[in-house]
Amino acid sequence: MDPRSRLEEERARTLRRLADLTDDFASVVAASRDTNADDEHDPEGATIAFERSQTDALIRQARRHLDEIDAALARVANGTYGVCEGCGQSIATARLEARPSARTCIGCAAAAAR
Repeated sequence: MDPRSRLEEERARTLRRLADLTDDFASVVAASRDTNADDEHDPEGATIAFERSQTDALIRQARRHLDEIDAALARVANGTYGVCEGCGQSIATARLEARPSARTCIGCAAAAAR
């Protein structure tokens, strides 16, 4: 499969996930409106707050992933897809299959993680 098609599929999956998470967040917020406003003494208050926080973190993660996919699509369009932003060498095909939005080769990614 060509990179653009693969990235477009990944983008569509991420948009669906983001929509689902946004719906989940709205449900949690709605549920919190129906509970006791005194979270300190409400045994469900901490659970609802945790769910809201966790769903919000997943939404932010999905949005960052969407940004990464869009950046990869821009690299496809300008002909730099598959070129490491760190060293300028080619990114291994296996890495791009595992992580289509990869910006760096494994060596540069490992160096950045240190």
